Amino acid sequence: MRIASFAATGAALALSLGVRAEEVLPKAEPAPAVIVDPSRDAAPPAWPQPVVAKAGAPNVVLVLLDDAGFGATSTFGGPAKTPELDRLAARGLKYNAFHVSALCSPTRAALLSGRTDHQIGFGSVADGATGYPGYNAHWPRSAASLARVLRDNGYSTAAFGKWHNTPYDEISPVGPFDRWPTGLGFEYFYGFLAGYDSQYAPRLYRNTTPADPPRAGEPGYHLTTDLVDDAVKWVHAHEAVAPAKPFLLYFAPGATHWPHQVPKEWIAKYAGAFDQGWDKLREATFARQKALGVIPANAELTPRPAELPAWDALSGDQKKLFARQMEVYAAFMEQTDFEIGRLLKSLEKDGIADNTLVLYIAGDNGGSGEGGVDGRDVIAVDGTAPSPADRLKRADELGEEIFDNHYAAAWAWASSTPFQWAKQVASHLGGTRDPLIVSWPAKIKARGELRTQFQHITDIAPTIYELAGVTPPDKVDGVAQTPLEGKSFAASFYDAKAPSSHGRQVFETSGNRAIYQDGWWAGARHVAPWSATRGADLAIGQHPWELYDLRADFSQAHDLAAEKPEKVKELAALFDSEAARTQIYPLLPARGNLPSPADGRVVFDYRPGADHIPQRIGPKFNRRAHSILAEVTLPAEPAGVIFADGGDYGGFSIYVKDGKLVYLAKAWGNVAGKIVSTGKLPVGAARIGVEFIPDAAKPPPVRTSFEPRVVFAGKIILSVNGAKVAEGRIENLQLSYNETLDVGLDSGAPVSPDYAAPFAFNGQIDKVHVELK
Repeated sequence: MRIASFAATGAALALSLGVRAEEVLPKAEPAPAVIVDPSRDAAPPAWPQPVVAKAGAPNVVLVLLDDAGFGATSTFGGPAKTPELDRLAARGLKYNAFHVSALCSPTRAALLSGRTDHQIGFGSVADGATGYPGYNAHWPRSAASLARVLRDNGYSTAAFGKWHNTPYDEISPVGPFDRWPTGLGFEYFYGFLAGYDSQYAPRLYRNTTPADPPRAGEPGYHLTTDLVDDAVKWVHAHEAVAPAKPFLLYFAPGATHWPHQVPKEWIAKYAGAFDQGWDKLREATFARQKALGVIPANAELTPRPAELPAWDALSGDQKKLFARQMEVYAAFMEQTDFEIGRLLKSLEKDGIADNTLVLYIAGDNGGSGEGGVDGRDVIAVDGTAPSPADRLKRADELGEEIFDNHYAAAWAWASSTPFQWAKQVASHLGGTRDPLIVSWPAKIKARGELRTQFQHITDIAPTIYELAGVTPPDKVDGVAQTPLEGKSFAASFYDAKAPSSHGRQVFETSGNRAIYQDGWWAGARHVAPWSATRGADLAIGQHPWELYDLRADFSQAHDLAAEKPEKVKELAALFDSEAARTQIYPLLPARGNLPSPADGRVVFDYRPGADHIPQRIGPKFNRRAHSILAEVTLPAEPAGVIFADGGDYGGFSIYVKDGKLVYLAKAWGNVAGKIVSTGKLPVGAARIGVEFIPDAAKPPPVRTSFEPRVVFAGKIILSVNGAKVAEGRIENLQLSYNETLDVGLDSGAPVSPDYAAPFAFNGQIDKVHVELK
């Protein structure tokens, strides 16, 4: 037998010289032996072998909650009961100096890449992208994700829940898909591609295909429950087929981002729990935090900022309404804790929890003040908020599907106890510090201990690489990789006194900025997160740099800037150099319309099969006059949706009910107009026409939060075969942030209360022609 082997010797030579060989992904396949003997029995068969993970490499479960402050969960002294997180912490470690970006997309990008948010284009949320390298939301090929690296090193990978890291113009039926979860290393994805979605009728994807949950909109359905069910199913399938192969499971529910939607039985548990108000709640949380030992004994409670009202200054109606808002939020958190507990308990039941590393990050930023000083719940058809008394009349409905509800900003401040400020305020710990719980029963023998090392979200990926025996790649698909910013903190798993591996970190969100260096923190706030303009109209530098010594001042209670001006100057210069290095500049770049496949188009033709098209890449119906002409064939008893864009919170639907043509518009959850044809539709071929002639667009008199609200009212004319069959007015037309355009059905939440989704059309649709005037 003669066999010629062509195995590479470069790696062995590099090792002999004490130099690490370049790590390249995907790993090269071993060169096959070249068989030159013609006899079939001269050499044994040799199948190509897959890449195998290091022996003993742990499974990894990475959990990330949304919009939860440091003091939200009971595990860290908060008012929301989180017994499952308590249980996990009791058999693992609690980190009280763990830091995130002050906003969701940036934190997720840093978590899954090991680089800072701006380095990979996520200085803002994906829907706030701008055309600058640090803000364009285009994940670069030079920053391979944690999922991609683990996959190419023998792991199975899956993601569930919120994915807010794909450019919005690429979320379409035709992609491109390389910046979707499955294009960034996850072999399986089930969730939504937006900042938030309905908990009752979400728009989900399975991998890259729209996936309407079979029970969405039905009593008992809830998104977080659905996500856990799917994650458990995926683990069971994985263990049935490849039990020896480790997995990465990334679980990021939409909870507890707004809308705060949760069944009434959970809300009932908190009846009256917040009647004392946010000032007293903050004091009670602070006391519990000290009793639990999650903050040091010498920590001080920071005062309420002047931008937020004192509870005692509110009216009786305001107090009742705002207390109800917080009851709903706390219930949402507890229900989320229960559902994630089901996932973790399933791993125990399946016998795989022992060698599973769980990293549970209880918040991607501080509590969210984006609901504004008064919160958001009942909104009138013109985008204004009714009086507290009128809003209070519907307070019992909060938590249901119809509301895009959010608590008042002072609750966000209270849930970020003991720190100043909240989400988006990267200048202070209230926006950037959240609890981390770590559990790995097979290796971490400490139980319920506290860790106080300064660590950052970018440290998660390097830590997992170390524990999985993975070398971060130098090149992936031929592209040189940006070095990791984070450092492994695995040493702290075994040694409470291990030094922090993270000595310097830069922060920036919405113009709010900070720099950390070896215990010192300098921060400069630009704007409060509920500002109606997001601070775009203010010059950077309105607020001076503040200085804190975190080694002695856990909560940033004492600004030392006046005492140590040279230290401030030093750290401000360090921020400048780090900002230039990591693509933070320009600060607060101006926002414009995001790129869209619809750009430049005024004519659109849709045919059957054109459904689940995200509203963000379709025609901007609510910005201009438009006409819609549908060529259909009507059966003897026609019924169903011909064309719809939006959902129960906003949009419009053209449908047939009781044989009549109907146009119904929604705005902020209200019926903004309903026009019905005078007679029944004819049988056979027909041209169904809708024309919208808007009034001059005008803003409402008052804004209730930072969201821009412009009224689009006007006249609607319905026609059949060119003849007018109805005319009427709509008081406003608003398209939902994350709903879809559909031909022949209404996916997601139904626009009209007259039908249940999808209310598919029972006739034939040849084409729907849209023209923007």
